[in-house]
Amino acid sequence: MPPVTNIEDLRRIARRRIPRAIFDYADRGSYDEATYRANREDLAALKLRQRVMIDVSDRSTASTMLGEPVSMPVAIAPTGLTGLFHADGEIHGCRAAHAFGIPFTLSTMSICSIEDVAAAVDKPFWFQLYVMRDRGFAESLVQRAIAAKCSALVLTLDLQIQGQRHQDIKNGLAVPPKLTLRNALDVATKPRWALEVLRGKRKTFGNLTEAPGAKEGLSTLSHWIAGQFDPSLSWKDVAWIRKIWPGKLILKGVLDVEDARIAADCGADAMVVSNHGGRQLDGAPSSISVLPAIAEAVGDKTEVLFDGGVRSGQDVLKALALGARGCMIGKAWLYGLAAGGGPGVTQALEIIRKELDVSMALTGTKDVRNVTAEVLHAPRRDDVVRPAGSRLELA
Repeated sequence: MPPVTNIEDLRRIARRRIPRAIFDYADRGSYDEATYRANREDLAALKLRQRVMIDVSDRSTASTMLGEPVSMPVAIAPTGLTGLFHADGEIHGCRAAHAFGIPFTLSTMSICSIEDVAAAVDKPFWFQLYVMRDRGFAESLVQRAIAAKCSALVLTLDLQIQGQRHQDIKNGLAVPPKLTLRNALDVATKPRWALEVLRGKRKTFGNLTEAPGAKEGLSTLSHWIAGQFDPSLSWKDVAWIRKIWPGKLILKGVLDVEDARIAADCGADAMVVSNHGGRQLDGAPSSISVLPAIAEAVGDKTEVLFDGGVRSGQDVLKALALGARGCMIGKAWLYGLAAGGGPGVTQALEIIRKELDVSMALTGTKDVRNVTAEVLHAPRRDDVVRPAGSRLELA
């Protein structure tokens, strides 16, 4: 087998090793996938400024995110169903992230529960929360995160209604799950994956086992989840969470300058510029295209993180250049997890850090904390900011 040199190599391995329905859950977007494609295309359109004859022998990728020291400005994003990409996937991912020196975020929709992960690691992790219709149950999740000593709460704002992901429906990955001949045959060709998952701690959503209807089986629980996304969510709910959560608060899913200003005034410690990986509102702008305007609008009020299409160290460098303090990776780490478990996650992180380090050197950058738009080929703000929905063009 050829050596693994980039995230795309891990993606190809992951595609062979896990069922199609699980792979596509991470790999695809909503509706026509225009926003999903724009996340990657607009990052690729940004060009780096090559510099020469600058002493870059002493470089550092170390930084901070929410006041926490990190080996590079990257955090693992919350991803649902992680324990189906590899048995006990959340535990493997958290251990790999901590050993690497970056934050790990556990999803509400994880397979391993908050308590499962907390018992398996010796450092705090971040927990991502969906505010559901059942506010009492949502509050219980917050209390469990407090008990587990989670160091930050990541409140997702952009899933009040779920965008339709055509491929998930075609694959039978629906709520409740549907067994089709095609996915049954696919699973049959992945015996190693099936055996590992069967040996895992859990087979369903670990954080939701105490939810109403959970004890009646997966089908009932899945119906409960489908009805829990709440279109009545408002900024009042953010204020409520701020009152009951004593730690650092991150608001994830900000894609508009007006929303960013409101989020900054809510007392959040950070916000994540994100379109949910192109899995929610198709036709929305790419995350990178709106990042500069949002970073400028909030200034020093709150830390700005970035999410959407990050597959390389070059992508990280570009996001930092346009105003992000750090990036969150979702698909990239899931590819590593599916390809090789915990070591696969470590390999994905090593790939990104090496690419970041080399790209810093070739742009004349010594310290990742000092990255500005000067590392881009078109460093002037007017050259890299574009109206929402237009194509990204560089001078």
